Amino acid sequence: MKSDKEVRISYWAHHLTTIVSVTLVLLLMGIIALIWISADTETRRLKERLELTVIMADNVPAAQAKAVAADISRQPYARDVRYTSRDEALRNWTADTGEDLQELFGVNPLSDEVTFGIRADYADPRAIDGIRAGLEKLPGVEAVSSPDASMVEAMNENISRLTVILAIVAGVMLVISFVLINNTVHLAIYSRRFTIHTMQLVGATNGFIRRPIIVNNMLAGLVAGLVAAAVIAVALAGSKEAGLPDLGEYIGWAAYGIVAASLVTAGMLLCALASWWSANVYLRKDYDQLFR
Repeated sequence: MKSDKEVRISYWAHHLTTIVSVTLVLLLMGIIALIWISADTETRRLKERLELTVIMADNVPAAQAKAVAADISRQPYARDVRYTSRDEALRNWTADTGEDLQELFGVNPLSDEVTFGIRADYADPRAIDGIRAGLEKLPGVEAVSSPDASMVEAMNENISRLTVILAIVAGVMLVISFVLINNTVHLAIYSRRFTIHTMQLVGATNGFIRRPIIVNNMLAGLVAGLVAAAVIAVALAGSKEAGLPDLGEYIGWAAYGIVAASLVTAGMLLCALASWWSANVYLRKDYDQLFR
């Protein structure tokens, strides 16, 4: 027979093993979540690099071109609206190419332009076509230059493919995480199977026996979630100082807060579910079955 001290040591050893094991599993889940967020952030950045350019007619005064720019800036699809006068466009051309068009043609052949980026939600060929068609109807607009539709479609297809792959990986990881946590909790409850049977013999109800087991494992899940969240926070804060890419630039602390809260919640719920399941297994067993 084990002494009370040995029983307590064994209990806390199993408890510590549960916390460490669940922490590692939650860390893995957190990394997958951060990869997902980073991929989504970079995807939006790629989409928002698409730009449209509105070319005004030669006889359009600068005030009208600026009014068009102001109107575009109020639209939900536009970001980073930039007005470029014909003189500024000529200077940019000369700086980029070294060629003076005004000297070559005798006049400035360029027109006022309004350039703007497309928000990520509108970065698909049909939406861009609709935006271009609407802009071409504005008075004073000569033409609208937009990205090639095939390029936009190819980009969206690649992004959709990546999203599906990440969703599959996340789903598989969730299943694996539950299996690992369930096995860890099951082993911890296995060490108390005779205590559970003894409590049944003295008349304790199943609910009375299950309650402390579930609560203790929920606390273990809480601690594991907090530790996993803390490790991820340290990694985010120290990535730039360690010479790695600045992870905070892709993720942001608001997104981290959601991931941290999700890890803590997942740790508690998964541990509670696993302990409820394992406790019921031993509550249904006879004394002879406890040795198997």
